[in-house]
Amino acid sequence: MLFAGKKALITGAASGIGRATAIRFAEEGAQVTIGDRNLAGLEETAAMMATRPVVQHYDAMDHASSRRLVEVAAKDGLDILCNISGLLKWGPSDTFALEDFEQLMTINATSVFVLCQAALPYLVKSKGNIVNTASTAALQGIAYTIAYSASKHAVAAITKGLAIEYGSRGVRVNAICPGHVETPMTQTPPPAGDVDWTLVMRNSPKLENGSCAPEDIAEMFAFLASDKARKVTGSLFTVDGGQLAG
Repeated sequence: MLFAGKKALITGAASGIGRATAIRFAEEGAQVTIGDRNLAGLEETAAMMATRPVVQHYDAMDHASSRRLVEVAAKDGLDILCNISGLLKWGPSDTFALEDFEQLMTINATSVFVLCQAALPYLVKSKGNIVNTASTAALQGIAYTIAYSASKHAVAAITKGLAIEYGSRGVRVNAICPGHVETPMTQTPPPAGDVDWTLVMRNSPKLENGSCAPEDIAEMFAFLASDKARKVTGSLFTVDGGQLAG
């Protein structure tokens, strides 16, 4: 088993990528703490896992709540942090609400730093690692997704900066850049306003049936968090069905 005896914290585990990752880690022997603001969804995830996780409600908009989540997860030590919680809102930039921009930055970027900051003392002790969730939106400009893209560019910067700062202390930090994944978050209806769909679709997957399932991303989380990736840090791994191939 990849994670026998390892303790992992997985956020955003009430659905989608977070749920698939929690299930995968439990299958590989990890002792898992799962966090999300959707407590009912967390309980559904827990029922799907091979072993009972620690279930902890938290709100990514509340930094004290994020720190409390780490405290609960690290009660007996911590080896792995998977930052998967996130929010997607998009639409024409000329009408995009500043409040929505700030919310996206807080949930997708600031909370990631808060969780990393709280977890790092434990990960230094365990020589553990962090796997963040960036996006293909972290690697190029995407129309109508300015706030989301900005937040994911920030995640990429957090990942690389922490990898440099903590590499000599034995902590690895990487990020996954998913493309379109079939999750509840990506099923939101199109925004109101003038949208040029040729711009939206220019980054469609190139592979046949190229949209990803949550389990496809969970596999990359498992690899990067495991000793198989012991020489990998500061890297951004794209899993996008070829969206950014050209």
